[in-house]
Amino acid sequence: MVIVGNLFALIFTHIPKNYIMKSLKITFTVLLIFTTNWLFAQHYTPVEQNSTIKFKVSHVMIFRSTVTGTFKGLKGEVFFDAKNPAQSSFDVSVEAGTINSGIDMRDNHLKEEAYFDADKYKQIVIKSQNITKGPHDNTFVFSGTLTLKGVTKAISFPFTAKAVNGGYQFSGGFELNRLEYNVGPDNSIDKDVEIDMDVFAR
Repeated sequence: MVIVGNLFALIFTHIPKNYIMKSLKITFTVLLIFTTNWLFAQHYTPVEQNSTIKFKVSHVMIFRSTVTGTFKGLKGEVFFDAKNPAQSSFDVSVEAGTINSGIDMRDNHLKEEAYFDADKYKQIVIKSQNITKGPHDNTFVFSGTLTLKGVTKAISFPFTAKAVNGGYQFSGGFELNRLEYNVGPDNSIDKDVEIDMDVFAR
């Protein structure tokens, strides 16, 4: 042990101090990069061309019918780490004025003040507060808020996340009570609206 200690002392004695300090700085930088990548989730951006935001609601006049449609204008930021979901976060929005149910007259009516008031409240936003692991592989639970027509309420729903094409495909959905967000009066349109999201982020 004494011989080994003397050998290391001899080696370091003949190595310039500035070279030792430079090597230590490089080593520390490499460790910091690896540690940072482990601690912080990867950043992704939603890709609208490969994503769909759908809604479904029942409408009862004489007979019950189902109205379906989509929203566009998807944008936002996603930070996601499947191995460490607590470091993940979502802040994503769509444009209320892009609502498309397949009938222009109905869509224009839904954009008006009584319903989405799309000129005043342009974005519909979901923002996470906590992401946790689900019971199965590739499953997670979103806990956060939905902001719609100026009203923000807590929401929670399960979703899946699958690694594809250098990004992630996130799929999930939830149900909301439109009356709680002041979207339309209490009428023949069902108060419960189903939202289905299939978002690719890269």
